[in-house]
Amino acid sequence: MTIEPAAENALIIYFSSSPSPKTTHLIQSLKQGLQDSLDHKLIDLVPSFASLLVQYHTELTDHFEIKAAINCVWERVNTTSQNASAGKKVTLPVYYALETGPDLPTIAQQSGLSVSDVIQLHSSQEYLVYSIGFAPGFAYLGEVDARIATPRLATPRASVPKGSVGIADQQTAVYPASSPGGWNIIGKCPVDLFNMNKSPTMPYIVGDTVRFEAIDKETFLSLGGTL
Repeated sequence: MTIEPAAENALIIYFSSSPSPKTTHLIQSLKQGLQDSLDHKLIDLVPSFASLLVQYHTELTDHFEIKAAINCVWERVNTTSQNASAGKKVTLPVYYALETGPDLPTIAQQSGLSVSDVIQLHSSQEYLVYSIGFAPGFAYLGEVDARIATPRLATPRASVPKGSVGIADQQTAVYPASSPGGWNIIGKCPVDLFNMNKSPTMPYIVGDTVRFEAIDKETFLSLGGTL
């Protein structure tokens, strides 16, 4: 772990050069420990793949106290088994079909599998929420089976529909809102993944695990999905 200045009221903590489940759990443990120990002195704690940004109120504390707190909490979480505890499990329904997953045939052809094999592989495992970004509620999930890992599109789409489920290299994600995007789209999820009027605003946080459940068209539509 290394700590570096990020702004006059922020420090960034780097955990490793690449993400991993262990790193994600360590980040979440440190995040919770800092929240408990510093509380109102903090503006925000922003986890990413292998780092944690700590923003604080300069009128209440300084980087010396923040850095000391980071080291204190780190010593505790790095020497206990708490960092191995898993987050909650979230299941998201997905309607996998050619009408919702235009890139299913391409992935199947490139991998030498059938479309049904691609769907089965994608929905048969749990994915760790490594980071949330790009858009509110957009969770970077990993890692997909190597057989269906597919590079981003050479030319991104101008608009990807809300709820679209995509694959980019070894990551998968659901678009929480319509936006441009270059991920390979394989299905659509009818669940609202970000709502400012709800608490919590998202069904998952970094450190949680997500599993996709294949549903049929009728169920998709009954859950509020649109085509």
